[in-house]
Amino acid sequence: MYAWQATALGEPDQVLTLTDIPTPEPGPGQLLVRVRATALNFPDVLLCRGQYQIRLEPPFTPGVELCAEAVGLGAGVDERLLGTRVVGNPILPLGALAEFTLMTAAEAYPAPESLDDAEASALHIAYQTGWFALHRRAHLQEGETVLVHAAAGGVGSAAVQLAKAAGARVIGVVGGEAKAEIARGLGADLVIDRKSEDFIAAVKQYTEGRGVDIAFDPVGGDAYTGSAKCIGFEGRIVVVGFAGGHIPAPALNHALVKNYSILGLHWGLYKQKDPGAVWAAHEALVALADHGGIKPLISERVPVKQAVDGLTALGRGETTGRVVVLP
Repeated sequence: MYAWQATALGEPDQVLTLTDIPTPEPGPGQLLVRVRATALNFPDVLLCRGQYQIRLEPPFTPGVELCAEAVGLGAGVDERLLGTRVVGNPILPLGALAEFTLMTAAEAYPAPESLDDAEASALHIAYQTGWFALHRRAHLQEGETVLVHAAAGGVGSAAVQLAKAAGARVIGVVGGEAKAEIARGLGADLVIDRKSEDFIAAVKQYTEGRGVDIAFDPVGGDAYTGSAKCIGFEGRIVVVGFAGGHIPAPALNHALVKNYSILGLHWGLYKQKDPGAVWAAHEALVALADHGGIKPLISERVPVKQAVDGLTALGRGETTGRVVVLP
């Protein structure tokens, strides 16, 4: 079978090679799946660089999110899964940038019928992250105001849609007019181009000085610093990631004086600590998708041979929405 393999650690275009490897055999509790679509994620870039929280030794195949068809069952797996379309995460080090891969059967979630393969492949990580950030960690209430950084990106676009679906007002921060148009199309009530506007001043003006109730931050650095300056009374800043490359050191005296909360979100921990909550979130997301409340923003659908180009653009921050690799 074909697979993109990292033969060393470094930038994707320097270390990935399309090669032929043996098809894996599913072990107990595992599924062998044929990949139907792979949604690229920033962690795929970090895996190649050796900078992800899980460090893989080469050779390995990146691709942490997919839509696939179950074609083989390990011992103890329900036979009714055979032939079904599922979404979720593959079992590393054999990621989803391959013809076949393995999944844990208990973490293979039914793909929504309302979404095609590319859309379904992008439902899992970003929307689960947004759901847990907004609902589980920040306890979003209808009518609250949510500030979303990188609102035209993969995780940010999901957060915009989820916040709107929950009845919130959404302020999207983006970099550039092209991304601003995308954020407006997603339903953001106010879109701020950080390259040409002072987003702190714009937020304070829009909220009449009250600030926002929730700041959703997958960027870090200046985005976090700005959020702390425009968060409202009893507001919640949810730290989702550091795509900007800089991990801020928050001033806790500032959090005390302004009376706001700083919340961390490591969504992957819920799969270990509370898998039932992940299933419940998936069911809620499927219901939203089926009723048109959310729809993954797919900016590009690329063939397998162009997967490295997609990863390179993602690593440079040049993409919007999700780039999906199709077999």
